[in-house]
Amino acid sequence: MSESNPRPPRWFQWYMYLVGIGGNMFFYIQSWEIFTRRSAGDVSLVAFSVALWAVASWFVYGLFLRNPVLIIANIVGMLGAASVVAGKLMYG
Repeated sequence: MSESNPRPPRWFQWYMYLVGIGGNMFFYIQSWEIFTRRSAGDVSLVAFSVALWAVASWFVYGLFLRNPVLIIANIVGMLGAASVVAGKLMYG
């Protein structure tokens, strides 16, 4: 028996692009703070490393599903999380 996999409406896919990318913007806000202040003393390396692992895992899952919303949103998340981790390592 095959299951049908209905696609969401196109408008909802665009909405999820917005949510996926917008939701990952917090990484960039944190990164901005680190690099403009040249300080990351109050930033948790463990927390942002776990976040990087999580968005990387969602990215790989998106690749398996060939889901462009998951792929693009999590590329944005990986780059943002990686910038926070790099800032923490640089300005500790």
